[in-house]
Amino acid sequence: MFPIHRPRRLRSHPQLRRMVRETVVSTNDLIYPLFAVPGEGVAQEVTSMPGVYQLSVDKIVEEAKEVYDLGIPAIILFGIPDTKDVEATGAWHDCGIVQKATTAVKEAIPDLVVVVDTCLCEYTSHGHCGYLEVGDLTGRVLNDPTLELLKKTAVSQAQAGADVIAPSGMMDGFVTAIREGLDAADFTDIPILSYAAKYASAYYGPFRDAADSAPQFGDRRTYQMDPSNSREALKEIDLDIAEGADMLMVKPALAYMDIICRVKEATNLPVAAYNVSGEYSMVKAAALNGWIDEQRVVLETMTSFKRSGADLILTYHAKDVARWLEKVNAIF
Repeated sequence: MFPIHRPRRLRSHPQLRRMVRETVVSTNDLIYPLFAVPGEGVAQEVTSMPGVYQLSVDKIVEEAKEVYDLGIPAIILFGIPDTKDVEATGAWHDCGIVQKATTAVKEAIPDLVVVVDTCLCEYTSHGHCGYLEVGDLTGRVLNDPTLELLKKTAVSQAQAGADVIAPSGMMDGFVTAIREGLDAADFTDIPILSYAAKYASAYYGPFRDAADSAPQFGDRRTYQMDPSNSREALKEIDLDIAEGADMLMVKPALAYMDIICRVKEATNLPVAAYNVSGEYSMVKAAALNGWIDEQRVVLETMTSFKRSGADLILTYHAKDVARWLEKVNAIF
């Protein structure tokens, strides 16, 4: 008449719950995104992303020091240049904003890992991730010519001191092209974190405010993945692994935890999940209105990413998570 098995026994005490917890989030899992802009003393909050700022290089260094002091091992840098053109010059120029920020951070905090986003959309005048045919108004990027731009960009970023190259443009063959470029420039030890399964998602909206990277026409569905597809993600990761990727990313994360799980099951490489801007802003908006407990919701979300298979989490919540983890012994 009574249960033989009583799983509640192992939930009866906070310390006991800690002892049998299967998934644990740590600051070691976190990568904090930062947006670099020209100027000095600039800290402009992104309207659609409360608590996230566009920062000049001097402010980037201050923020990076805070990140390091919180025990977060890495940042990822995005750049917004002074001017944009069809050649994406700001992406690969030695004096590009990301190159300047990378060098400044590595000089100030050498032990902080600097990941750099290797893409072109912030730097092109049309907002797409590479070359377009003259007169094209659909956003169909020319794949193979764009690979040469990405190769040039990655080498420039490595020369500036980047620790990890993270190509995000979803061009076919971009890992091979970048690996060849890095190796030819004697950067054989620089790893590639490939945005291997990046979906054409509506969750990117606030990021495009932060990075000033919205397409001027068309959309990115001819190169980013269809949100309806999961088998295609496995094809993409297989290709990137064969081309020499060292780590793989799934983006977005919250609505794609099934993809994170499938990718993790399919490979022994480290898997990163990008907790993107729209996911962040929804939580922030609800928290600011008093509708949710921000700390509990964020920590539960981070735990879910890890439980689904993510080894690394790129998140705008990273600093808050690090502070909360210091204070909280039990996540729930």
